[in-house]
Amino acid sequence: MSRMIFVNLAVKDLDKSVEFFTKLGFTFNPQFTDSNATCMIVNDQAMVMLLVEPFFKTFTKKELAPASQVEAMMAISADSRGDVDEIVDKAITSGGQKANDPQDHGFMYSRSFEDLDGHIWEVIWMDMSGDVTHMADMPANA
Repeated sequence: MSRMIFVNLAVKDLDKSVEFFTKLGFTFNPQFTDSNATCMIVNDQAMVMLLVEPFFKTFTKKELAPASQVEAMMAISADSRGDVDEIVDKAITSGGQKANDPQDHGFMYSRSFEDLDGHIWEVIWMDMSGDVTHMADMPANA
């Protein structure tokens, strides 16, 4: 069975977040959109629910992590190295911030950005035609 994933992210301003991610090429499902939330479509099996902070808080008893902390990083694939650069450059010119330095391992290239609410997004291209078995041996943040 193929499973879908719905990532839920708290946002301060839903309209600004929709505008930001629209500039990056994402679309939204109007069936799951109102003044409190929207469903950003990554693909047929992956969605990101952007929920305004007060609404997000109704789903948990825990406090929201401050922007100075990170609990998770989202990673999305790109079709090419150029596509990685294009997506991250658009994110930065649309109000996002650079998160980390680019990582180039030959068979894999990535860059990352923080969205308007400080969530970290990594954009990755991998050449799956080569030998990627040594990925597990790569040092973290190499």
